[in-house]
Amino acid sequence: MTLGKGINPFETAEFLRRLGNVRTEMAQQGVEVLLVSDAANITYLSGYIADSAYVPQVLVVDAVNDEPVLVVRKMDAPAGFHTSFLSRDRVLGYPESLIGNSEADGYDYVLSYLDTAFRPSAIVAAEKSALLYRAVTKLERRLGSRLRDFSTRIGRIRLVKSDSEIAVMQQAAAIADSAIMRAVEVIRPGVRECEAAGEILKVQAAGPPLFGGTHVVPPLISSTPRIGTPHIYWSDGRFEQGMQVNMEIVGCRYLYAAGIMRVISLGTPSGRLQRLHEAELEGMISALDAAKPGATCADVAHAFHRVLRKHGFHKESRCGYSIGINFLETSASIQAGDQTVLEPNMTFHLMLGNWVDDDFGYTFSESFRVTQTGAASLSKVPRQLFVTN
Repeated sequence: MTLGKGINPFETAEFLRRLGNVRTEMAQQGVEVLLVSDAANITYLSGYIADSAYVPQVLVVDAVNDEPVLVVRKMDAPAGFHTSFLSRDRVLGYPESLIGNSEADGYDYVLSYLDTAFRPSAIVAAEKSALLYRAVTKLERRLGSRLRDFSTRIGRIRLVKSDSEIAVMQQAAAIADSAIMRAVEVIRPGVRECEAAGEILKVQAAGPPLFGGTHVVPPLISSTPRIGTPHIYWSDGRFEQGMQVNMEIVGCRYLYAAGIMRVISLGTPSGRLQRLHEAELEGMISALDAAKPGATCADVAHAFHRVLRKHGFHKESRCGYSIGINFLETSASIQAGDQTVLEPNMTFHLMLGNWVDDDFGYTFSESFRVTQTGAASLSKVPRQLFVTN
């Protein structure tokens, strides 16, 4: 039986465009061969999607061939062909003998491939920040002065999305919208947190009627008294009248992600919560108004903080970050000091969650796109504090 390609939302020309941008950066750095190890960057440049990054995997990009070579564990090679735009002969699987081997691993296979495919003096770059110490040491020992560091460079290229990427992110945002509105429907006194999480996860996977989620990031749900911390999962306890429920939900489409955060108050919200929500809502509007081409990430953060201080509140954590594949990109933050200049088709999670003290916090966010004239939210969920009676 002939193995066929899977569904991919992007044309081959889109991947070749991305690779062209990376090769331009390679040329500027004098790099002939690039070893891409960051899983999100491999997806970005090839389309490859699989849960396989727990063992070595490398996309080898050179200055000559249009198609890079994907090196993965042998059992993952069919997924490499099935999910990427690559031809079958451009996906190489290394043997199982390199798994759980204290002496050799997949990077030894990659180094052997470099020896046969490229001239001995070729300048090679790797994403050192994406590698374990053992892998970096091995590359440095074998390649010596020929090795360069390419960390963060692809991330900067990924900052500006293509129109086709924006379309996929809009679908991801629609999934997140559907999931959070389902949360508003099911979170009631007497319902177990795990039951609500199950309903949210179902929508994250099934999506709205026209398309589904192709990956699920578990929702973050914290209820009174655990609302002073952001990164915990649900429990099997029951919601009770008078509780505050903080939520962060992510929609994923081909690993492109959009996040949204909202609060549900089971009964009349406290005056403190109501005041903070009103301050943050005004701050969100101010931040989005500031998010125009030519402004910086710091400008957007300052716009939010000015409003929050006016209302007597303070937010210690950053106000957001660039998003795309795998939700969190590490290339830009909406915070003081980040002078990244905004350009059309950059996308961010405006994360205004505020953990005021150990016993009180608040979640509020939207994902947005920078347009030619300003910011456009990817979400259509009302910017309200949801209250159940």
